[in-house]
Amino acid sequence: MKSGVYKATKKDGSTYFRGNITYNGKHISLGSYDTNASCAAAYDEAWMLLKNKDIDILSCQSVVKYLPFEKCVTLINVRDNHIYIKTPIYLQKNYFLYYLDKSIVLKFDNDDLFYYSSHKIQNRGGHMFVSDYGMQYNILGRYGIKPYSVKGKDYIFANGDDTDLRYSNIVVVNKYHGVYKEQKKGKTVYAAKIHLNGDFIVGRYQDEATAAIAYNKAVDLCKSRGMTKSFPVNYITEYSPREYANVYTEIKISSHLYKFFRNKNFREA
Repeated sequence: MKSGVYKATKKDGSTYFRGNITYNGKHISLGSYDTNASCAAAYDEAWMLLKNKDIDILSCQSVVKYLPFEKCVTLINVRDNHIYIKTPIYLQKNYFLYYLDKSIVLKFDNDDLFYYSSHKIQNRGGHMFVSDYGMQYNILGRYGIKPYSVKGKDYIFANGDDTDLRYSNIVVVNKYHGVYKEQKKGKTVYAAKIHLNGDFIVGRYQDEATAAIAYNKAVDLCKSRGMTKSFPVNYITEYSPREYANVYTEIKISSHLYKFFRNKNFREA
């Protein structure tokens, strides 16, 4: 059996083959294969990538048959940058590329390198997430973007490239659910809106966190009046629990919202 190819046994008793290559003192797994021949071929391809610097991530797709694409990225990165990273990352000077697959490449700041070196990104229908402690986390959450946020409305990509996930390229427009920035007579205000039978203005406030508390208060009012609709609730980071309670108690919301519930014929949206 070729060096770097190892026979293994599954729980059901069937056999398979695992590939492993050692480069600059680092043992790198090449994956599992059904046959000895395919595993040996993958091992040969791995050495080809490590020895031939003329083969890059784009051109490797035409010369590699057995080795998984993400393994190609790992091997080319360790060849060029002398750092082994088990996820499909290729280092650049001030940022890194994460290859979701052959056609989707994400850009990240080096500040995120430690995290994505140990967390694999999965893509399901355009929803990109990582698994951590048994939970799935949307990668946009690292920027303060909530799961219900809408691209182009609640956050934008400054250069128009939604694969560029460097911090300087992501602009969070609306941090909290139901809160929208507006310009009134040259001043910035924050409108709190709740969707009942259409969007309902809860009020306009001087800062984003206060508007988010007003939205939460409107949600509580809806629930107390018997609405069963599931409203997202904001978690406010700017205030301590005591400060939150004080603002919540003192904040005023639109009297029209109370009038809405006096109409016994209201219908839930």
